[in-house]
Amino acid sequence: MKMKKGLIVAAVAAAAVGLTLSGCSSSSGGDSGSGAGTHALTIGMPNGSQTNNSNPFLNTSAARSLGYAFAIYEPLAEVNDTRPAQKPTPWLAKSWKWNADYTQLTITARSGVKWSDGKPFTAKDIAYSLQLRKDNSALNTEGLPYGDITTSGDTVTVDFTTGQYVNQIKVLQLFIVPEHIWKNISDPTKDANKNPVGTGPYVLKSWTTQAVTLDANSNYWGGKVAAPELRYTSYSGNDALTTALATGASQWGWTFIADYQNVYIDKDKAHNQAFYPAGLGIDYLALNTQKAPFNDVAVRQALNTVVDRAKESKVAESGVFPELKNVTGIPTPAGDSFIADDYKSQNYKVDVTAAKKILTDAGYKYSGSTLIGKDGKPVTFTLTDPAGWNDYDSGLTLIAASAKSIGIDAKVDTPTADTWTDALNTGDFQAALHWTNGGVTPWEMYSDMFDPGYYVPLGKTAVWNYGRYQNDDAKALFKQYTDATDDAGRAKALDALQKIYVEQVPTIAMDARPAGAEFSSKYYTGWPSESNAYANPQPTAPNVALILTKLKAVG
Repeated sequence: MKMKKGLIVAAVAAAAVGLTLSGCSSSSGGDSGSGAGTHALTIGMPNGSQTNNSNPFLNTSAARSLGYAFAIYEPLAEVNDTRPAQKPTPWLAKSWKWNADYTQLTITARSGVKWSDGKPFTAKDIAYSLQLRKDNSALNTEGLPYGDITTSGDTVTVDFTTGQYVNQIKVLQLFIVPEHIWKNISDPTKDANKNPVGTGPYVLKSWTTQAVTLDANSNYWGGKVAAPELRYTSYSGNDALTTALATGASQWGWTFIADYQNVYIDKDKAHNQAFYPAGLGIDYLALNTQKAPFNDVAVRQALNTVVDRAKESKVAESGVFPELKNVTGIPTPAGDSFIADDYKSQNYKVDVTAAKKILTDAGYKYSGSTLIGKDGKPVTFTLTDPAGWNDYDSGLTLIAASAKSIGIDAKVDTPTADTWTDALNTGDFQAALHWTNGGVTPWEMYSDMFDPGYYVPLGKTAVWNYGRYQNDDAKALFKQYTDATDDAGRAKALDALQKIYVEQVPTIAMDARPAGAEFSSKYYTGWPSESNAYANPQPTAPNVALILTKLKAVG
């Protein structure tokens, strides 16, 4: 979801677990804090300058970049995507149920909920929010194939054109907006939504370039929250946020800290904490397959053969992002059970000689040590990620060195986070380090990276498949996976997708990427932890409201 960069992770991997979301009984919302605290909760992200935009649908908005969108707007259910076997907590949906083939979802709206402007929340708001996504493809960032959406009393029935077994979490994590506000917005894909109205535990108080301030929602349906105020700050990069976290200026954040024990934890051992739950997400090098040189599979294969993943893990990520070893890009041991038999014993290795042979066999030539393309010109490309994302920026330097070993001059560019995000979304780039979601199977990470179902032409806004990879066989296999009604059918499709990923190299898998966050217990306790892993701890995740209602004031 990105905005997602800068996390620390422990070099751990969790065993894959099954998905059990076929239905859920009614329950109340999160536990409210034990009385109001007196301190504002300060939250930081390393995403640079922001503009006044609180549109929760846009991943470029300040609301999504800093994470306050999810303190204002709430999901149907609170999903713990770091522990997928846990049943989701009913939230704006009191309950839900799927049909046998996962093509229809019936949602019962929670009663007694009000929007922050005092208007009642109803099932029609849920239906409208889903219809809004259906009618505006740019807002349907989950790529869900909506069919008919109808309401009856407090119930919403949502049809899908294909089975959504693998997308249950995506549906339940959808945030809901008020129909009475958004129906009057002429273009929801562009509106800055400067006066957001939500059902969440906080309301927007003020917006400045220095800090975005939210006040506790005094009429919140979930009860009284502990922190009376949230203050969000966007720092210039990882180092600036690290300092803020270590000194307590920021009490909740998400950034890469190379030596986090000494640099962060030890600065205030009594209060500074971190939690790095593992999963099946990875970091990868997105390759623009619509532009030279990566529109040629030979170049993609050659670069994939020389990138040094061990060095990427140890140097760029200081050893805290686990090294990817299997050629499928699937993290091990978490994903061991999903790796196709043909690839179980095949690991990545750096082989410059083999990479050069791939290129010369494809018609490339060398002039001294310089690779010459089929057009007679030296092969070059630019690697890009935001300034201040020092682990990614270091990673790009390592990748450029790998490219140099096969005669390719790769330059590194570090624009602002906003500029980079816009360029990635519209396809105005050649190569960039990015991340995938975790999910409960490798299907999610593969889909994020190269599902042709996400394809949009250059210039149009992509939500995943930023490299615009197109392959009819892959498109059919992704659909085959989601349509499968049993594990055998899904395994067959996933095995075939692994073959395409290994042979066609639509992206280059770099390192394993569990989730993570840093936080302080000086003023508030109740954060997710290894012993109470109730939520993804990141301040930009959809389960922010759950965390905020779990916090308790110290003293």
